[in-house]
Amino acid sequence: MQLHQLAYFVAVAEEHSFTRAAERCGVAQPSLSQQVRVLESDLGSLLVHRLRGNARLTDAGETLLPVARRMLADAETARREIRELAELGRGRVRLGATPSVCTGLLPAILAAYQQAHPGIDLVVHEGGSRDLQRDLAEGALDLALVIDARLDDDPDLVTIPLLTEDLVVISPRTKAGPVRGSRMSIAELRGIPLVMFRDGYDLRETTIAACRAAGFEPTFAIEGGEMDAVLEFVNAGLGVAVVPSTVVHDRFRVTPFDAPSLSRTVVLAHRRDVDPPRAAQALIDSLVDYLRTGAATDSLPPGTTELTGRP
Repeated sequence: MQLHQLAYFVAVAEEHSFTRAAERCGVAQPSLSQQVRVLESDLGSLLVHRLRGNARLTDAGETLLPVARRMLADAETARREIRELAELGRGRVRLGATPSVCTGLLPAILAAYQQAHPGIDLVVHEGGSRDLQRDLAEGALDLALVIDARLDDDPDLVTIPLLTEDLVVISPRTKAGPVRGSRMSIAELRGIPLVMFRDGYDLRETTIAACRAAGFEPTFAIEGGEMDAVLEFVNAGLGVAVVPSTVVHDRFRVTPFDAPSLSRTVVLAHRRDVDPPRAAQALIDSLVDYLRTGAATDSLPPGTTELTGRP
């Protein structure tokens, strides 16, 4: 059963004539008649009573007619949507991102992308890097913004380094900082109550590993939160937290680390065996343009280094 055969059949049904149907479809009448016969043969039933000057549908033809119309309409819808997608008039991007990226850089980037491509539906999945890596491999995501240390050189993924972001200590603006100076060492976190992320969080593991490398176990004031909860707990004065500089904005007192400082790399990942859809590729371009423009105009958050233009 071919779409052009269904189109010929619908034309015959609506014109009640093979001759007029052929004129409407722009084909020779013998060719149209032959294709309708092939359709009848495939279906194993006569569809049209061939009367002189008056073609009428059989019961089988009446049954097929609404189905054929739906199939042709669906095919036309598919063609239109593909054309619109090719022009970025429509489409969908399924983007995964870590909570810190969602809280920090992503809102401004997605706002610029949506303004440029208002017909594209954006679906954001927030999660840890490991979970996002799995979802990407399983085809549940088109793109993912993850932490480089979590990729483990996965050969199935293409990765684009986007930026490095310094990790800093935040405390309430209404209180004195955790140390007297404007900077602090990791060792000076000893004994300071920390608002700590939940198990499996990249920032939790990074902070604990840095403290242990400095020879002590960190002290927890409260633990188990996601990014938004940790920020609110710090703002409420429950303790300090180690977070990326990109999430701070102007809400907190910021104390950077002395050398050796803590930092991490954010990368954009997609599957190697599947090219990103055009709408997703446009988002990649928007991410890169945003970061390069921000670097050129010195408008990226403090502690952020753009990597997309580097070899």
